[in-house]
Amino acid sequence: MSVKIGIVGYGLGGRYFHAPFVDAATGITLGGIVTRSASRVAQAEADFPGVPVFASLGEVIDSGVDAVTITTPPQTRRELVLEAIGRGVHVIADKPFAPDVETARELVAAADHAGVLLSVYHNRRYDADIRTLMSVLPRLGDIWRIESHFDLDGADTLESGPTGGLLRDIGAHVVDQMLWLFGPAERVDAHLDHVDRPEGRTDAGFVVNIAHRSGVYSSVSSSKVNHLEGRRLRAFGSLGSYVADGTDVQAQALFAGTRPVDDPTGWGYERRERWGVLHTADGAETVPSQRGAYQDYYTEFAAAVAGTGEQPVPARTALGTIAVLAAAREAAESGSTVIVPSVD
Repeated sequence: MSVKIGIVGYGLGGRYFHAPFVDAATGITLGGIVTRSASRVAQAEADFPGVPVFASLGEVIDSGVDAVTITTPPQTRRELVLEAIGRGVHVIADKPFAPDVETARELVAAADHAGVLLSVYHNRRYDADIRTLMSVLPRLGDIWRIESHFDLDGADTLESGPTGGLLRDIGAHVVDQMLWLFGPAERVDAHLDHVDRPEGRTDAGFVVNIAHRSGVYSSVSSSKVNHLEGRRLRAFGSLGSYVADGTDVQAQALFAGTRPVDDPTGWGYERRERWGVLHTADGAETVPSQRGAYQDYYTEFAAAVAGTGEQPVPARTALGTIAVLAAAREAAESGSTVIVPSVD
């Protein structure tokens, strides 16, 4: 049986980072798209002929979907997630799935009470560069330090105002990657760059330094307004280092008009000339790209709904990212190091 899912919201996220990967995943079908904008209705109908378009979350649930993905702006997410949970459907919430740990716990408790799955779309655990980094970590010995830089030339895509900002956007991704690989945070210090927008003062760049309980020290940074595009990883350990200057492979392919269903076997690999290099006592070694595939998230979610597998990112396990984002904002405002409360 295929799980039928509805996508709520057809902006940049819904159109490029959700719908194409539902289409390419196994065990799940796109049962409907929710959007009210006339232009986005036209886009959805052109992108996925035959898939019904609805005006509200309630309508797509009434159509008989088993699950929904909530990919609307952050300030709308809590109410929509609670509405979907209350209707008894499984939910994928885009990141950040809540503005603070208290709200996140509320959503987790609501899903538990209703007996439905609540997952967070931390899809960048399925990036080619992170999967490749993960593959070489055992060869670096004891991991000391990680640097992750993710810069985008995309000022027009910056969500403005008090509920937006780059820390909640790209920050949620790169922080989650570090916590996923190296465990919970102990303390954080941070710096934020701000721009003034009609919607309010908005963070448009950040540096967040995380001391993990495991002893690893990670530093993540990003900008969206400095006309710079690049992805860089540096990993340092007792036996060597790994250096990669890659690209945002899947996003670039999508924006160029290619979908994962167009190239099932070749999708999600970094170009050979951008492969990372492992440096050890044996010398330098180029490391082939691992596959990055966001559709795997949806395949795993479908298996969890069917009772044959585990959720890719249960919301309960994403509380740590929310806590670090809150601590980073406090650290940037206060200019001091902030202890991250345990959310285990």
